[in-house]
Amino acid sequence: MSRNSILNERHRALGSKLDGETWNGMPIPWSYDSDVHDEVVAVRSKAGLYDVSALNIVNVSGPDAEKVVDQLVARDISRLKAGSSLLAAELNEAGAICDDIMVIRDSATEFRLSHGSGKTPENLAKLAAGLNVKVEPDLGSHILSLQGPKSLEVLNPLLNFDLGQLEYFQHRATQIFGKNVYIARGGYSGELGYEVYCRAEDAVLIWDEILKAGAPLGVIPASWNSLELTRIEAALLFFPFEMIEGDTTPWEVNMGWGVDTDKPGDYIGKAAVLALKGKERLRQVGLICRSPVAVQAGAEIIREGKKVGVVTSASYSRYLMQSLALAHIAPEFAANGTEVEIKGKTTSCRAYVAPIPFYDPLRLRTHPRAGA
Repeated sequence: MSRNSILNERHRALGSKLDGETWNGMPIPWSYDSDVHDEVVAVRSKAGLYDVSALNIVNVSGPDAEKVVDQLVARDISRLKAGSSLLAAELNEAGAICDDIMVIRDSATEFRLSHGSGKTPENLAKLAAGLNVKVEPDLGSHILSLQGPKSLEVLNPLLNFDLGQLEYFQHRATQIFGKNVYIARGGYSGELGYEVYCRAEDAVLIWDEILKAGAPLGVIPASWNSLELTRIEAALLFFPFEMIEGDTTPWEVNMGWGVDTDKPGDYIGKAAVLALKGKERLRQVGLICRSPVAVQAGAEIIREGKKVGVVTSASYSRYLMQSLALAHIAPEFAANGTEVEIKGKTTSCRAYVAPIPFYDPLRLRTHPRAGA
């Protein structure tokens, strides 16, 4: 299905050709005329505004909505309060991850599911069959994401409540610039950030006005390439890039938090995923690569002449002055400091296993602690 952001003309004015790879059927502003590394600096020190409308949103509502959503994911949705959201493992019958998904609860009978390019539509259709539930793709919403330490300072004066009281993974219906929106705290950059869910017809106004309000604080538009750089620095997973084997389990990619092992109800893949706990064939790790450029995703990881893993995502971070990679590696070589070789089609180098996330290892930027 082909889609377009209402903000495409804004992206073109910023230098995007919108002619590269699409995501979820939508052309993406992968780059602007601005330097991508300068965009990263802005996000890390001030704030950057992203158009992430290519995320798929599905509205699930009705008396059986909770039942359907609870059977879709491995976390206990009955515990999720209205006004809150959570990330969860969505699995196939074999217990393998089959999509990115965030469950957003608006009321007892209303959910929004934000998902990637996996099996959510097919799974929902099967689970909803014969039940009193309505499942509707939301093609009329746009999502603007303001990411960076200045994001609260920019948005708070524009709202009629104290945005600083909104906790991580909480959201609230409100108005901004006279338009009805949801404001959610979250994002994909490893920074304090907020997402504005709005109607397509309101997106241009809200985009323009947020940039105008943020300009004195150094806020700029940011491209998807800079979002990719920040998410790798923050070691955030991206389906299917960190699940390239096709049968990757949550336990293998440090996603055990996405499975409530005490969940009483059934869900797709429950028996399989619980049986696979403790049987990990690989580990998700970070690598610091001794290279002046990014290595390639898909490059082999070699130890003592044998292939022991594969690079799943990689970038050169000018902000951290390091070549970074996320990788899958055999468990016996996953210890921090383990030396390996990277062999790609165009780049080969030595590397070592390093703690992740590479940036803000305690995640204090997104989850500040009292007194920290």
